[in-house]
Amino acid sequence: MVRATLVTATSLALTGAVVAHAYLLKHQFYPTVVYLTKSSPSMAVLYIQAFVLVFLLGKFMRKVFFGQLRAAEMEHLIERSWYAVTETCLAFTVFRDDFSPRFVALFTLLLFLKCFHWLAEDRVDFMERSPNISWIFHFRVLSLMGLLAVLDFLFVNHACHSIITRGASVQLVFGFEYAILMTMVLTTFIKYLLHTIDLQSENPWDNKAVYMLYTELFTGFIKVLLYIAFMTIMIKVHTFPLFAIRPMYLAMRQFKKAVTDAIMSRRAIRNMNTLYPDATPEDLQASDNVCIICREEMVTGAKKLPCNHIFHSSCLRSWFQRQQTCPTCRMDVLRASNNNQTPAPAQAPPPAPAAPANAPAAPPANMAPGMLPGFPPGVFPFWGPFPAVPPPAAAPGATDAPRSSSPATASTADTAAGAAAPGPAMPGFPFSFPPPPFPSAPWLPMPPPPPFVSSMPPPPPSLTRLSEEELRELEAEGRRGLEARLQCLQNIHTLLDAAMLNIHHYLSTVWSSNTVSEVSFLKFSLGAELQPLEPVPQ
Repeated sequence: MVRATLVTATSLALTGAVVAHAYLLKHQFYPTVVYLTKSSPSMAVLYIQAFVLVFLLGKFMRKVFFGQLRAAEMEHLIERSWYAVTETCLAFTVFRDDFSPRFVALFTLLLFLKCFHWLAEDRVDFMERSPNISWIFHFRVLSLMGLLAVLDFLFVNHACHSIITRGASVQLVFGFEYAILMTMVLTTFIKYLLHTIDLQSENPWDNKAVYMLYTELFTGFIKVLLYIAFMTIMIKVHTFPLFAIRPMYLAMRQFKKAVTDAIMSRRAIRNMNTLYPDATPEDLQASDNVCIICREEMVTGAKKLPCNHIFHSSCLRSWFQRQQTCPTCRMDVLRASNNNQTPAPAQAPPPAPAAPANAPAAPPANMAPGMLPGFPPGVFPFWGPFPAVPPPAAAPGATDAPRSSSPATASTADTAAGAAAPGPAMPGFPFSFPPPPFPSAPWLPMPPPPPFVSSMPPPPPSLTRLSEEELRELEAEGRRGLEARLQCLQNIHTLLDAAMLNIHHYLSTVWSSNTVSEVSFLKFSLGAELQPLEPVPQ
């Protein structure tokens, strides 16, 4: 307060001194005015005095319409003012031919009115968080919005009239800026009406968030259209307006966010009504039955989210209009709902009639006749899945050997049959390998099997038909295969340790050889004989 008073008094004193000096030199009004406009120091003093008067007028209007500003409002005002001043300086570069005291005065007035638009928007948003709103607050807000709307309309009308009569000029920028301010006043007024209706109602208004969202969507669409039209006209008339890039980007981002919120909120509310169960009295008793959104106890009309947090249905509906997350744990409810929507299990087919005991096993489904099925996964951990292959041709003169119930006998028979078959080795158990990734010549033999592949017999079609001895033998064979795999992994670990030791030894040797070469180079360059170093006693 003292600083403002001191600045005001100093500017008044300087202005009075400059005007008195000019009048003493010219002794007439008109020559005095001409002298003041031609003198640069005099105009600088007058500019300072004009800014001081604008500052005083702003403090007076702030006192009348707002009273004491809150810390958040002051912070937002300063932050936005810096961006507005930067954009104004960029606009000066575009319209440098129209630069004049009138141009500076118009931009100062525009910044002055922008500040009050921002303050009105913040003060209306404060209504949602303030439980007590007096009639003075309503009178101030309504009178300020009415005054700003009238001034914006007058300046837009003046800009349109100037453009129509004199052609495209700097008034194009002012008309566009005041049109944007008119949309801001419209948004603020609609929000004020919605907050007022909500404050007057006894119960919380459930549809308030819906109207707020669609208001931002509508006004954001109007702003995007205005910015697109302004950019198009400016590019055709003058040049690319750099000062309009940032506000245009912010307007488009806000409009995109409003569209996304509208879509996601409708989806979240639909999931809440259809997927989320109602909270039972047992659920409310097991948890804290206070809704953290409205801070009231939940008796009826509560919903349970997938994360097991419970809230009022109306509170969740208002919350989902803004963001689609759990108010407590911030879980994305849309993603959780999509994960929970698992497809219904297919209806089981009717059981097939029992086959005779001596009937051969039926081939698997989707298997061509004469083809052997692929081996189950996990039989060979070091090889990929094997495709089904046709059975090998029987050797001439071979007779059908009787099938033995023992797995070892079956394995031996399969091996013998594979050895007796002519031509290249066919993939069969236990030495079955996938086809090579490249075409191989017919004269090249198949590679030998790796040493760690165990000859585990294939599992029988049904383990229930095996006796206790056969099951023990099968279990022992599986245990031996598992021990072989573990031994193989232990050997690999030992080989890796040996490789690391060799690498360490190699690096030590390289380092010592480099050291010896450096010493030799120093002896050669200095021409002095160096005494050998004595070994360090251990």
